[in-house]
Amino acid sequence: MRMTTRRAALTAAGALAAATLAAVALLRKPAPDVLTPRAPEAVRLQDMAALVPTDPAQPPPATSFTDAAGATHGLGEFAGKVVVVNLWATWCQPCIAELPSLAALARRGAAEGIVVLPISSDRGGAAAVRHYYAAHGIEDLGVWLDPKGDVAQALGVRGIPTTLIIDRQGRERARLEGGADWASDAALAAIRKVAG
Repeated sequence: MRMTTRRAALTAAGALAAATLAAVALLRKPAPDVLTPRAPEAVRLQDMAALVPTDPAQPPPATSFTDAAGATHGLGEFAGKVVVVNLWATWCQPCIAELPSLAALARRGAAEGIVVLPISSDRGGAAAVRHYYAAHGIEDLGVWLDPKGDVAQALGVRGIPTTLIIDRQGRERARLEGGADWASDAALAAIRKVAG
């Protein structure tokens, strides 16, 4: 009886020591920062071969989104321009991986009448997007919001990121599901080709 009690006590002490070491290891591990996801470099961006033409080209359904001040807008406001609509969120790894390339596209395409509309589904609204842009040096992109997912639903988007190319006549000409490198010469050429 005495042997069993001693053996049980040693086993319990060993388990307690292992649990203590595991707890100490967890305490030393830094807590994840919700506003700063893991590095997007781990995400592989697609090339323009993933851009699928919309056949037949047609106007997207009427839908609205808001700007940083809460004013309502629609795609019709951008008639006469090529519009690159990107549906994204700050918590989405492929979204944030492609965001710098969308900013580069906005800079490069502005002279040609190409407008990039990154429409965020973040529930934190403009503050979350502004914070993300500032923390990651994202410039040349506006703050556009769709926190309830109405735009994504109206456009038949299956997941984010999804990017639509709207031509100067307001028709969807192509879409790409997943993150892509929009800063490349190939991307600009593909947009010119599909948008006419």
